[in-house]
Amino acid sequence: MARTGEEEVVPPPPPLDLREIQPVIMSLLPLKEAVRASIVSKGWRMLWRFHSNLCFDSRNDMDSDTDDEFTHRDSTKIKQAKFIETVNYVIQHHSGLGINQFSIRCGLHKEDSDHLNGWVSFAASSKAKIIDFNLKIIDCPFDIVHHFPLEVLDAQGSSFVQSLFLVDVAINPHSGIRGFIVLRRLVLKYVEIFGDFPGFLANLLALEDLEMIKCSGVTTLSIPRQLDKLKHLLVDIMDVEMVEFHAGDLTHFEYQGPVIPIVHHGCSKLEKATIMFEGSKGLSHVFNDVPIILGVNTLSVQAHLEKVAPRPHGMFMHLRHMTCGLTIISSVPKADNGVLQLACCLNLTPQLETLHLDMTYSHCNVSVPDDFVEEEGPHMHRHDHLKNVYMSGFRCYTAQTTLACCILENACVLEHMRLQPWIATWICPDPGLENIGVEGRFLPRVREWARLTSEYFGKAVTVLDGPSE
Repeated sequence: MARTGEEEVVPPPPPLDLREIQPVIMSLLPLKEAVRASIVSKGWRMLWRFHSNLCFDSRNDMDSDTDDEFTHRDSTKIKQAKFIETVNYVIQHHSGLGINQFSIRCGLHKEDSDHLNGWVSFAASSKAKIIDFNLKIIDCPFDIVHHFPLEVLDAQGSSFVQSLFLVDVAINPHSGIRGFIVLRRLVLKYVEIFGDFPGFLANLLALEDLEMIKCSGVTTLSIPRQLDKLKHLLVDIMDVEMVEFHAGDLTHFEYQGPVIPIVHHGCSKLEKATIMFEGSKGLSHVFNDVPIILGVNTLSVQAHLEKVAPRPHGMFMHLRHMTCGLTIISSVPKADNGVLQLACCLNLTPQLETLHLDMTYSHCNVSVPDDFVEEEGPHMHRHDHLKNVYMSGFRCYTAQTTLACCILENACVLEHMRLQPWIATWICPDPGLENIGVEGRFLPRVREWARLTSEYFGKAVTVLDGPSE
């Protein structure tokens, strides 16, 4: 310790060991840059052989400037052959140690399928934690589906795999595949499934996230009770006839597709749900036919609306945040009251704090039964917690202004209502066309309505001047 009046002498830092620094630098570089760095000096020459992330993506190099279809196809095959040669060279010369991620993104033709087993074997023997195979062929005139050998992973190194991503392959799962004991995330996209998928799932005891997108071969998606650690389940555009799960700890559920039974066995801990039902009565099906979402805190809904729909029932006693993307099917948008169905739905959400509503209209004729009697108007209950409301696609149609006034009148603690005349991109197939001329046709009218309405109710109503992302 330095004496009084003298400056403390700070010892110099320990000398840097280049042998320790080089692998760290190399691990931070993409694989291609790591290989290039190996020519800097002899000391760097072999370091790429210990790179921890082997990510190969042929699509970055598949672009061609030619418009000739056959020339482009031949050029693509040449580049693909070089890509395969590069992958094989790297895995033959890599140490196979310390692999974190092994990723292949390359559309394989039928004659190249033999390489797949070798790549999977390397991923297994190197004990890669993250394995990602995307074999989808872009602009292919016919479908080529390669069999992904789960059994190779199971035999050699599946006990180390924590995340498995498969795109455009076929798999044959069965209950005899038991090696994926630490798999936490499984993502299947455009995957053809043959065999016993529920039996395979029952062995994934550590699984926390299951995502299935446009897969085929599963009629009933049954999530077994053994998956007691599953937190997130996504089912997107599948040919399933029913989804049922016993996963007691599931907190986030997402579904997009036709209206089907969605059944949860046992006590639900679901906190967040996203439901996008196809068909013209999607909103009523969400609020009437999916009882497992009654206890969620956050709900996102995308649906189509017709004038004729059953009144919703059930109570969402814990719902705090709701996002709705509504397509109103109508022949005359200005006179249609379909969006007022949402007022009835809001009566089921007494604890709601934020509402995000995106609206668009589909112009088509709607048949109405002869005995249909339209209600006089929405009967919205008092809301003691609703603080923030956002509406896009708001163009001062009668039903839209009626709904907005109902909310302003009954939301006692409302802090802000934001209005957006532009239609959101995520619910409209052609938002550019629908949003042409918004500044001149709708924006002035919406601004004036917002000004008068804000003065009348004494609450903040603002209009956004441009489209939101």
